[in-house]
This record gives sequence, structure tokens and C-alpha cells, in this order.
Amino acid sequence: MSRPSAPNRPHRVCVIFARGGSRGIPRKNIVPLAGRPLIAWSIGIALRCPSIDRVVVSTDDEEIAEVARHWGAEVPFLRPPDLAGDRSPEWLAWRHAIEALQAAPGARPIDVFCTLPATSPLRAVEDVEACLSKLDSGGFDVIITVRDAARSPFYNMVTLDDDGGAKLVIPSDQPLYRRQDVPTVYDITTVAYAAKPDFIMTQSGLFAGRVGAVVVPVERALDIDTPYDLRIAEALAADAPLLAMEASR
Repeated sequence: MSRPSAPNRPHRVCVIFARGGSRGIPRKNIVPLAGRPLIAWSIGIALRCPSIDRVVVSTDDEEIAEVARHWGAEVPFLRPPDLAGDRSPEWLAWRHAIEALQAAPGARPIDVFCTLPATSPLRAVEDVEACLSKLDSGGFDVIITVRDAARSPFYNMVTLDDDGGAKLVIPSDQPLYRRQDVPTVYDITTVAYAAKPDFIMTQSGLFAGRVGAVVVPVERALDIDTPYDLRIAEALAADAPLLAMEASR
């Protein structure tokens, strides 16, 4: 879906990437979660974000495309199969989406690109808006979302050698007894990403530039990768705010 925006305001486009060949959970992007397809949660939040002008889904799968349109997103192109495999870097899919959208007749230049992976259904509008605002503030090429890490590589994360011996991932010269004694670390989440299109088109990955971060509460940062994650999401979704999603019927 696209909506009119002020001519002098940056043109912000959200692209949701949803390939058909997920393995951990077959057909994951359209599996039901609390009564609606998983991808519909991301589409619904994107549609509610006042800073987003256009909501697009990039997929290689006709069924996913149909579901996405039903829930209010545009699907102006299908992603090539070589960009939708298990080993296909999503960074290249980001580039393909930007190129395809910019190549359309009469296309307005994209000033800000953001993506809301379908695997993080419990995000809030404020999380996405915080990413866009931080990118607008200048100083960063790309914004990621993070959450408090459950474990620290300085304190309670280890590697194992061939004999089964354990060593701290980051050893210290001094004994460490409490998490409070080590640097605070964060887990990257899939809640939201925002970037300048030129950065995506000219660089090789997220950390090739200056990366800013928005901290998201743990309860909104679940990333669904396994059936167990989906069961957790089902439990949490019962307490999530009801999303106002307009279906295209």
C-alpha cells in the first residue's frame, strides 16, 4: 500500500521480505499466529506507522503474494529464485527490491528504506518510528534494533575445545563474579532495520558503515525461527495490543 506524503518530506518505503522456502517452520511466513498469518503482523504495524509512505512485500511465492495483498501490502514484483534460497544473502534481496521499485515508471526516489521481518510479530509502532527518527537525526548509515542479551561473552558464554573443555568466549585477566562487572551487551533483533538506499546499494553489509541501534523491550523482540518460538509467540500474542489491520477484500 502507498499513501500520499508531503512533497518535501523524505519518501520512506517499508519492504517486508518473505520467501516461500522456509525449513524450520514450513510456510512460516503465512503460518497462523493468533488468528492471522504471521506476515500480516508486520504488514499491520507498517500500515500504522505514520512515517512510512509505502508498504511492499518481496516474495518469490505466489501464495504469499496473495496473502500480502489481502492484508494491505503491495506486491509489485516477484523476487527471482536465486535471491530466495536458503543461502541467498538477504542484503542482495534488499538491493533487488530497491532497484525494482526505483525502475518502475514514474517511481518517486526512495529516501529511506526500512524492513520489518515477518519473524518478529510482537513489535510496536513506536519501535519502528524510533528507528526512522534515529536515521533521520543523522550520523548513521543504518539503524538496527537490539535487546538486552540473556548471556554475556565476558561472563557466562563459553566455547568448547575438542576434548570438551570450556573457555570463556572473551577471557578476562581478572576474576569475574557478577554480570554487573562486565560490559553491557545486546542481542541484535529482527524487529526493524532502517537505512539509506545509497548505503545498501554501495556497501557489502550492515557493519560496513556507521550503525546506530534502538533498544527494544525483550517482550517485543521475539524472533520466530522454530516451532518452539511459535508456541511462545502464541502465548505472548494474547497480551499484545490488538493490531488495526485493514484487509484488502
